[in-house]
Amino acid sequence: MSNILIIEDEPGLQMTLEDRLRVEGYEVTLAGDGLRGEAAALTGQHDLIILDIMLPGRDGFSVCSRLRKAGINTPVLMLTARGSDIDIVAGLRQGADDYMAKPFDMNILLARVEALLRRATMASSALAEEGEQPRYQFGTFLLDLDKRELYLDDDPVLLSAQEYRLLEYLVRRPNKVLSRDQIMDEVWSYSSEATSRTVDVHVAKLRQKLGETAIPRHILTIRGRGYKFIP
Repeated sequence: MSNILIIEDEPGLQMTLEDRLRVEGYEVTLAGDGLRGEAAALTGQHDLIILDIMLPGRDGFSVCSRLRKAGINTPVLMLTARGSDIDIVAGLRQGADDYMAKPFDMNILLARVEALLRRATMASSALAEEGEQPRYQFGTFLLDLDKRELYLDDDPVLLSAQEYRLLEYLVRRPNKVLSRDQIMDEVWSYSSEATSRTVDVHVAKLRQKLGETAIPRHILTIRGRGYKFIP
C-alpha cells in the first residue's frame, strides 16, 4: 500500500485530500506547514508527496529544492493556487515531477497520483528483472542504471526522479529524434496542458547539470521536431 505525504496548510483541502486518498486505499501522512512537511519527507518513507506552494514556515519551492539537494527522489506533485506559467516553471525547476492548479478536479488529481506511482513502481521492477545493469558512458559522464545515478568523473550529479527518468529515456535511444509528445507519453505517461513547456524545462535542467547550457553537446534540439541524444 502506497504512503502519500500531503503538505498542505488549508484544513478543508487537507481533509478532502486525506479522505479521498484513504478511500482509494492509500496510507496518508499529513503536514500543515513547510518545516514539518520537509522533516517528514526527509525520512524517505513515502511513495509520493503532494506539496502546496504557499505554506507557512517554508514555501513549497524551497521544500522541493531542499529535498532534491538532500537526495530525496520521491515523486512530487506540486499544487499551485494561481496556475501561472511562472509558478509551474519554478516548481519544475526545483525538482517537482508534476503540478496541478487549484481548484482542480479530484479525479484528475487521482489519475496524476496513479501515474506517478506507476512509473516509480515500473522503474523499480525493471531494475529488479534486468539483473546486472548496464552502464552508459557519454563524454565524461557515466549513467549507472543499477544505482540510478549519474556520475561526472566518479562524483555523483544530483538529479530529481523525473530528471533521471528523462535522461535514462534519452540515453537508451541514442541518435534518434524524439518529439516532445513522444517524450511526454513515455516519460510522463499522460497528456498535460503544458506538454512542451514541461519537457523543455526538464531538458534545460538536464543541460544545466551536464554543464551544457550555452552549447549543448549531448541533448540537441532538432528544430520543429524535438530532441536527440548524442552519446
